[in-house]
Formats: sequence, C-alpha cells, structure tokens
Amino acid sequence: MKNRDVLLVLNAGPSTLKFSVYQAGAGDWSLSARGQIDGLGMSPQFSARDEEGGRLAVPRLTDSVRDHSSALEALASWLPVRCPGAQVRGVGHRVVHGGSIFGAPVVVTHPVVEQLRRLVPLAPLHQPYNLAGIDAVARRMPGVPQVACFDTAFHRGRRDVVDIVPLPLEIRRVGVQRYGFHGLSYEYIASVLPRLAPDIAAKRVIIGHLGSAASLCALNNGRSVDSSFGFTALDGLCMGTSPGALDPGIVLFMVQSLGLSPKEVETVLYQRSGLLGLSGITSDMRDLLASPYPAARVAVEYFVYRAAKEIGALATVLQGIDALVFTAGIGEHSTVIRARICQAFSWLGVVLDPAANAQHDLRISTDDSRVAVLVIPTNEDLMIARHTGALLNLDGVADTSSTVVRPHER
Repeated sequence: MKNRDVLLVLNAGPSTLKFSVYQAGAGDWSLSARGQIDGLGMSPQFSARDEEGGRLAVPRLTDSVRDHSSALEALASWLPVRCPGAQVRGVGHRVVHGGSIFGAPVVVTHPVVEQLRRLVPLAPLHQPYNLAGIDAVARRMPGVPQVACFDTAFHRGRRDVVDIVPLPLEIRRVGVQRYGFHGLSYEYIASVLPRLAPDIAAKRVIIGHLGSAASLCALNNGRSVDSSFGFTALDGLCMGTSPGALDPGIVLFMVQSLGLSPKEVETVLYQRSGLLGLSGITSDMRDLLASPYPAARVAVEYFVYRAAKEIGALATVLQGIDALVFTAGIGEHSTVIRARICQAFSWLGVVLDPAANAQHDLRISTDDSRVAVLVIPTNEDLMIARHTGALLNLDGVADTSSTVVRPHER
C-alpha cells in the first residue's frame, strides 16, 4: 500500500456523517484528518481538523447536501484537496449492532447488509443510519471494499449466564439476549493497556465509557467479562437522554395507564429521559455541573450514584478490582465526576491524587491506592481502521483494485 493512499472510517448518524482519514504509518494507521458533515436535511455544515487538531479549509455546503449520499459526495470531492493523488483502499464503518450473528468485523456484502437490516429494531436510533452510510459508499465508490465493525463484537464469548435473559425460550430463540455495546471503545482501551499500564493490563479492570451514552465494562486479562448494557443500548447507566436500567413495569404502565403508543414510549426512552429528563434543562454534563438549579444537582448525583452502583456490581463479577479506567467525553474531561465516583469507592482503597486528576494525567490515583485509577482517551476510529486494514489485507492490495479519489463528474 502506498503511503499516500488512504482508508476512510465513517460513522453515520441521524443528521451527521463523521469521518476519519487514515494513511499507512510506521506499524499502525496514521490519522490524516477527521471531521464531520452535520445538519443534514437542515443547514449542512462541513468541518475538519488535521492530525494535530488544527482546522482545515473545507467547502461551504449548500442545501442540496441533505442526506448521507450527498454528504459522502461532498467528502469525496474534498479528499483530493487534503490527500492529492490518493486512492481510497477501503472504508470501515461503525455499526452498532451485530446481533448474535456477527462476532467479528466482516466484509460488507449484500447478504450481510440484509442481515443487518433485520437488526434495526434492536438499535433504531443508530442502525438505520449506519446502513445509510454503507449504502452511500456502495453508490459513490462501488469499487471500494467496505468493512462493518460492530460495537457488540468485543463482548461475544462471555459465559452463557452473562448473556441470557430469564424469558421464555420462544422469545429468547429469536435473539433476545444481553449483547453489550461500546465494544470498539473497550477493545481500543484493552489494546493500549499493555503499553500504557503493563502492571494492570492482564488484571481485573473496569472501564467507564462515560459520555452522552454511558456504560461500563469489566475486563479480565483484556477480555470482556460483563458490561452494563444489555439487549439494547438503553440498559445500565443513566445517560444524556436515556434512563438506563428501568423496571419494565414502568414501560407497561406508560402503555396501559398513560395511553402512550409504542412510538411515544420509544421517544421517551431514547430522547426525553436520563440527564435531560431528570434536570428538565439539558443533557450536557458540563452545563449541569455549572447550573445552580436543584434538579441539575439531582441529575448529577443520580449519574454518579448509578455509575458507582454498577461498578460495585462488576467488581463482584470480577471478584475484586485492580484498576478503574475513565474514558469518553465525561470520563476523559470531567475532573468533578471522576472525583465523585472515586470518592464513592474510597472504602475499596481508592485514593485519588487531586493534582493528577486536575491535570488529566494518565494515572490519577496515588501510589498507595489499592486500586489504580487511569484516564485514557478512547479511539474507536483507529480501532475500526485497524480491523478494516487487517481484514482487507490492504498492505498487499494491488493498485488496480483501488478507486482514485476525484470530484464527481457531473
């Protein structure tokens, strides 16, 4: 693979197309640019940064960029400016749900896409748009191979008792089980722990992926043992707009007594609950921490309470805990939330170093803390690039199989 050739990583959402551009580097993929096209269908905006975070010049978009296909068209037209003469050798996609079928990344084919469409009800806010990104690439870059990388795959191979749900067999046999998500994030953290913290990499580690979507994962020797997510990404921790663990009787009550339709219940659970529902103000943790309103304080307290409670449960699963790792938006940036969660575990021997925490150091616990506490930025896109490169064997691909990146001819 020529150094100037590129690999694209796409993460398609309801109104966004997030992207990263990677080039072959010394032993790993090297980031060339990342950004997003958002506001699809409304007021589209294109933004991009280089590998050091500097802003890159991008075109001003018109209202004609209204879906993922036209967004990809804009991205493909810009790529020659950023990477002159480059060729796209492969496109890797984040796909939220792989169900019980896909336990590893897979090259995208028509049968694969059809199987993924059947999983849309399990991730209605993500899966349709992940598939829209795949469809857009198939139309715009038909000669470029695509790879689907699943947020569920890292959690495959756990004990049956972890994944089973206590429902009748006729319901379980159609795929109703616990899956776990944020697997690409957890897999990345597990991959860098041997280098960043070799003393704890093979031990009992709990990772907190704390962001607008939040979850926890228990690792033993770098493998997923259990996580806070379940059948869908609604389970577990309190999140920005989702409630996390909820008595299923509440759902029945909303339908039977309040008269809500299934679609209205879906909207409540995915878009109106969590930090937003508790505070009535916002789903943004930064704004909640700065707010003087009592409801905002309650939302923050509940977020910490649920995280601490779930960490305790996972510590029981692991029969102890050697390290706690914070990652994702809140986990990487909020000194206050990290401190409060660590304070809840002072009884376990967690001793936070306030100065290290304030500086967002790698290790924010003291030397005498019985549990090591670390802050490690996640990198799901790099994990997708690694999987895509390995699955497509891109270093050995002949130039004739590539598609030259050039503006679409009109």
